[in-house]
Amino acid sequence: MKLKGNIVDIQNRSIYQGEVTVENGKIKSIEKKNCGENHYILPGFVDAHIHIESSMLVPSEFAKIAVNHGTVSTISDPHEIANVLGVEGVEFMIENGKQTPFKFNFGAPSCVPATSFESAGAVIDSDDIKTLMANPDIKYLAEMMNYPGVIYDDAEVLKKIAWAKHYNKPVDGHAPGLRGENLTKYISAGISTDHECFSYDEGLEKLQKGMKVIIREGSAAKNFEALIGLLDEHYENMMFCSDDKHPDDLLLGHINQLCARAVAKGVDVFKVLQAACVNPVKHYNLDVGLLNVGDAADCIVVEDLKDFKTLETYINGQLVFANGVSHVKHVDFENLNNFNTDKKDVSDFRFESDAKKIRVIECLDGELVTNEIIVDSKIENGNLVSNTETDVLKMTVVNRYQNDKPAIAFIKNYGLKEGAIASSVGHDSHNIIAIGVSDEAICKAVNLLIENEGGICAVSDTEEKVVALPVAGIMSDKNAEVIGKQYSELDKMAKQLGSQLHAPYMSLSFMALLVIPALKLSDKGLFDGGKFEFTSVKAS
Repeated sequence: MKLKGNIVDIQNRSIYQGEVTVENGKIKSIEKKNCGENHYILPGFVDAHIHIESSMLVPSEFAKIAVNHGTVSTISDPHEIANVLGVEGVEFMIENGKQTPFKFNFGAPSCVPATSFESAGAVIDSDDIKTLMANPDIKYLAEMMNYPGVIYDDAEVLKKIAWAKHYNKPVDGHAPGLRGENLTKYISAGISTDHECFSYDEGLEKLQKGMKVIIREGSAAKNFEALIGLLDEHYENMMFCSDDKHPDDLLLGHINQLCARAVAKGVDVFKVLQAACVNPVKHYNLDVGLLNVGDAADCIVVEDLKDFKTLETYINGQLVFANGVSHVKHVDFENLNNFNTDKKDVSDFRFESDAKKIRVIECLDGELVTNEIIVDSKIENGNLVSNTETDVLKMTVVNRYQNDKPAIAFIKNYGLKEGAIASSVGHDSHNIIAIGVSDEAICKAVNLLIENEGGICAVSDTEEKVVALPVAGIMSDKNAEVIGKQYSELDKMAKQLGSQLHAPYMSLSFMALLVIPALKLSDKGLFDGGKFEFTSVKAS
């Protein structure tokens, strides 16, 4: 096979007309010659940190769409399914991904459960990490979210890091807002990356102290604008990732979109492509080709170096996308799940209190971080209830692994004027999260997900819509086109109910993410992410 066009040599910072000869999946030769083609040949894109589960697709279905955008590989943290199913879930992801040509690189989830302040479906301890690290299919220790455990020398946390070092595999970080001496200690433990920076100064400090900073632009968390100014000077130590990418967004684009945005801001194209293609391969020591003689033929043909519209994608010399059609095949699999709770009564969502002031989660659009605010409560018959006039709505997290009393709190900025929305995609433990204008609406939404053993839904006075997620309660057994359309319809309904958020379901999924400050809700109660302890809804 021969590919002809403008060859983009990222590492030598040159572009020239030429011909790439591929034999047995490898690049046999690259010759300079005038071939009259205007398109560009370059290495494929790599997403440097993603939870495949967030796309609501199993790996094989994710691959089908990702190749359309020139992505040939991902650094994939199976943390989400691990919190539901443990090591069995990690093995499911690896085996499903192996049945495609796409180059998934899975890590060993370091924080299952993420904290002791929530109920997860499984535990992965340091002995499990030892076993996983010995597996050649495991490429790294995935994001160490328990940064307090690192800073304060938690023995179990340090054992996990030690096993990664023993097998000479990188350790990914997760330390939003961590600065100063605590950051220095975190890095010195062996943490090599961070994708959680949300300010220029934070990113700069982490780069200066030796970390690789990954610019994240997902469906909910969007840090591109804050961090892109660092790329011009620090391109050798930066990468791109999506972290969490919902199916409707994935259908539109992937890492190619970040490249286009960076070039549009005037960043040198070679620096952009270094971050998008080269740096992840080198940092994680991936078996992914970089358009050199002898490399695997993992390359793409794009229309130009401005919009990066993908014309063809090759993995190991195999054509996996061309003429608008993905050639990644469907893979059959059995659904795995862990869902064991009974339907709830409306009375389960009462919050009896005389509190005049309450502590409220302030959701910030496009951010994983939240604020803590104090507002006036609304009480009816001794029950704290939603107040649609002030947009302070009741929220619940329901343990999906056993029958427990739902945890209740309040949240601002969701904007619902009617009904409720709910999701069993609830980072990190994937319990059921719901927000609604009334206890009745919340109960209806929660029970709809219990009936389906997982999914996302919206309910109004007259309508119910649900997208079932039967794989671990977080992924669909359908393809991206089906799930993307269903998700878009549900997203539209949530906005018709009043939500003004860009991605209400993605934001909802992070409202139980305790490792991100400031205020979140777990199935065990309202949690102060700054102090790392439970707090009270009642503020007076």
